[in-house]
Amino acid sequence: MKFPLPPHGGELIDRVLVGRERDEAVKRASSLARITLNDRELSDLDMIACGALSPLTGFMHLKDYKSVLDTMHLVSGPATGGLPWTIPITLAVKKENAGKYKEGEDVALYDPAGTPVAILHLKEKFTYNKEEEAAKVYKTTDKAHPGVAVVYDQGDVYLGGAVSVLNRVKYTDFVEYRKDPAELRKFFHDKGWKRVVGFQTRNPIHRAHEYLQKCALEMVDGLLIHPLVGATKADDVSAEVRMKCYEVLLKNYYPADRTCISVFPAAMRYAGPREAIFHAIVRKNYGCTHFIVGRDHAGVGNYYGTYDAQLIFDEFDPAELAIQPMFFEHTVFCKKCEGMASAKTCPHGKEEHVFLSGTKVRELLSQGIEPPHEFSRPEVARILIQAMKK
Repeated sequence: MKFPLPPHGGELIDRVLVGRERDEAVKRASSLARITLNDRELSDLDMIACGALSPLTGFMHLKDYKSVLDTMHLVSGPATGGLPWTIPITLAVKKENAGKYKEGEDVALYDPAGTPVAILHLKEKFTYNKEEEAAKVYKTTDKAHPGVAVVYDQGDVYLGGAVSVLNRVKYTDFVEYRKDPAELRKFFHDKGWKRVVGFQTRNPIHRAHEYLQKCALEMVDGLLIHPLVGATKADDVSAEVRMKCYEVLLKNYYPADRTCISVFPAAMRYAGPREAIFHAIVRKNYGCTHFIVGRDHAGVGNYYGTYDAQLIFDEFDPAELAIQPMFFEHTVFCKKCEGMASAKTCPHGKEEHVFLSGTKVRELLSQGIEPPHEFSRPEVARILIQAMKK
């Protein structure tokens, strides 16, 4: 089956053992040194397993880790200096426990319920500078940044090596929406979609998001709405509530034959520009040819400039990324234009724009008041109001 766009590195990685090989590995796992993974590490492992993080076959060793920090490329790859990659995919352990794990030996990885999920073929263990990682990946060393906080709170030693997956993560939520890269690629192929645009979101979709999705859909064959449902900040809207919002939107306002929704199992890093590149690369593995990048993509607080996540694409050769970003400016409803518009298309002042801050939206919802329909679809507002009552 031929697809329009190969995965990152040319091959869709599959690290899942099957049959006798798996059975023998499961038996052997009980005799190995073990590590219990947290939710973020489990989601990374599961994406390695199914090829979402192609070309990675496991957790990064030192050379790839340093190269990602310093050059935003892997060491391995074509003669151009390695494939673009911007986010370290790592497994950390506490220094006092690191002696249990020997380079050249295998380590069993378990989920919190005590199920063996993988074997790590430990190639290398190494210490790292947490402040350096924070500064290079997140552009700040401030622990108030949620991504930086994770780095500071984790262990001081990284374990690098390929993984052999014994059991995929057993998700109980959104099961019907959990599609691996190979499944989505086949779906797009069967639909005849040669150009597919992906949309990343960790928030409910409001009218501005809907507008730019539909602008993109005018130029491609299909739209993949791909909400992130891994670990997020405590004050983010829950994945369960967000999915209800997406479902009602797609049912009432999107063409069913040109739109697809599937959940993205990743944890949110809030790494702004670097995470925008990461999100694009991973959506390429899922079969997208285009990727929407709006204002402050993957941002948090005031750590990044409004369009830094778009500008970072200029630092890469488009041919090495091999997925087309689609950039959009901040979009609002203009009363004078009588429609959605941006600074590129609207000549009118802010007094004509329907704009609400996040704080104002939460205030209205908490009082049971629907925001203006020009800002949010009423069906979505009602779901959010109901959720805030609980």
